[in-house]
Amino acid sequence: MDGDDAADWTAAVQGDGEAFGRVYDRRKASVRRQAQRLLDRPADVEDAVAIVFLEAWRKRWALRLVDDSLLPWLLVTTTNVARNVRRGRVRYDRLLAHLPVPADGPDPADLVDDEGVLAALRGLSLADQQVLTLCVLEDRSERDAAHVLGVAPGTVKSRLHRAKHRLAHRLGRSTGPASGRGISDGA
Repeated sequence: MDGDDAADWTAAVQGDGEAFGRVYDRRKASVRRQAQRLLDRPADVEDAVAIVFLEAWRKRWALRLVDDSLLPWLLVTTTNVARNVRRGRVRYDRLLAHLPVPADGPDPADLVDDEGVLAALRGLSLADQQVLTLCVLEDRSERDAAHVLGVAPGTVKSRLHRAKHRLAHRLGRSTGPASGRGISDGA
């Protein structure tokens, strides 16, 4: 099996992606086992495997095979990558430990009466429903909405502004900049 690395690696260096894929298929289990020995989180193991093969591809012109096998290089690289992943995890955990603990409080989404909002939305005109659905609920740009609706972007902007005001009015909420909650022009 090791002899296969030499031919495939020569082809991979010349840009043959399929040859690189064969090396990956042949060696990924060994690389994963090495990463599992060194890392305790499955996501970190998968990240390490991906990084090792990315590095192999990135450095493909400079890699040296040992007895026509790429495995020694892959295993050493896996060890180095695992050390870097662990160091990164420690830095991330330290950062999280220094962040303030969020105050307990209700989730703002729990404060919204979904049925009331849906009823108010259904009570709007079709044009208002369409522009609110596209721009607010589906987070499409005004330009995208204009294309779908077959109108100018400026038309969408003005329709969206008026539709937000009408929806807020139906919900009994202010749309001014000082309101701080609900549906506003800045949403």
